[in-house]
Amino acid sequence: MRILLYGNGGSGNHGCEAIVRGTTALLGEEQSYTIYSTAVEEDQTYGLGDLAEIIPARRSPSRDLRFLRAYLDMKLKKDYLEMDGLAYWPGILRARGQIDMALSVGGDNYCYDGTEIYGWLNRAYRKAGIPTVLWGCSVEPASIQGELAKDLGHYCMVAARESITYTAVKEVQEHAILSPDPAFFMAGQSCELDRRLMEGTVIGVNASPHILKCETEQGAAYENYKHLIQYILKETDAAVALIPHVVWGSNDDRTVLRQLWEDLGRDPRLVLVEDHTAPELKYIISRCSFFVGARTHATIAAYSTGVPTLAVGYSVKARGIARDLFGTEEGYVLPVQGLSQPDQLTSAFRPLYDKRETIHRQLQERLPDYLVPATAAVKMLKGLVER
Repeated sequence: MRILLYGNGGSGNHGCEAIVRGTTALLGEEQSYTIYSTAVEEDQTYGLGDLAEIIPARRSPSRDLRFLRAYLDMKLKKDYLEMDGLAYWPGILRARGQIDMALSVGGDNYCYDGTEIYGWLNRAYRKAGIPTVLWGCSVEPASIQGELAKDLGHYCMVAARESITYTAVKEVQEHAILSPDPAFFMAGQSCELDRRLMEGTVIGVNASPHILKCETEQGAAYENYKHLIQYILKETDAAVALIPHVVWGSNDDRTVLRQLWEDLGRDPRLVLVEDHTAPELKYIISRCSFFVGARTHATIAAYSTGVPTLAVGYSVKARGIARDLFGTEEGYVLPVQGLSQPDQLTSAFRPLYDKRETIHRQLQERLPDYLVPATAAVKMLKGLVER
């Protein structure tokens, strides 16, 4: 089977990298893979070229009548959609007859504004005779109406990575299926570690600029992280690993983590973890006795390796994944929008940390059954090609 992966960002977001790696692990080496990338050099840097052919997703479109109409829409109506989409059209035409299935692997693309381009791509691939699947996705239920609902219904299949999305999507898409995020299937890879992360208890902490933008009380999220780390340093003997999971220039976890390190006096028990590939980050997180994470795929790295985790969530994906793993998101996800007092993250952390051994056992017991639905998703996907 010839699989095209499109719609994900570059691998500087290691969640995007993890989705691709997990997808290829899940579907198997016997398939051939092509990535239509918006960040070719980035994806090559983090090693995705070892798994798939990487091709630029966008090219200069032909200056034809369609281009003229798109240009007029842009200039006269301030409608940029067709012009933006045309840059993808040459690549889509190139894939015609060469690809059996196109997987949109952006994960939470439909959780944000600007989903119209993904609808455009869905239509364009189908117009070129290439079946499309929305793979490993989350979608805010309230947004599933109008054009978005029609778009979701036009995929050949939608694999929702958590039950909140699945319940909502199946109302508009008969071929919806519940299947874990592909990143659960990505293997970790050992790497050299700071000695402080090898000699004793380690608590992993991931923070991001994105959650700071999602807070409703300005500065509350940062103050909560600072308060939590101060508590850990005072009340435990654990080292704290500050672990980035996205290193894009405009959205770099290291900026927040370095500021925490500075503000906490560069305490010798604070370890600033440098950038790594997604498999190496998964290995580092697996070494932690507990994890507090803002990035969804950082928490998936923890969950999938049995590490008790508190997610600092801002959307349906964090709530849905925790609910499916533990039966409830209550106590396992702290919504960043609700932060107002500086000790709320610490208050959420304490009871989970106290029962970390129990949670570790729960994850070990739950994960085998949790991962089973992926087998049905793969079977359904392959069945689409064999029709």
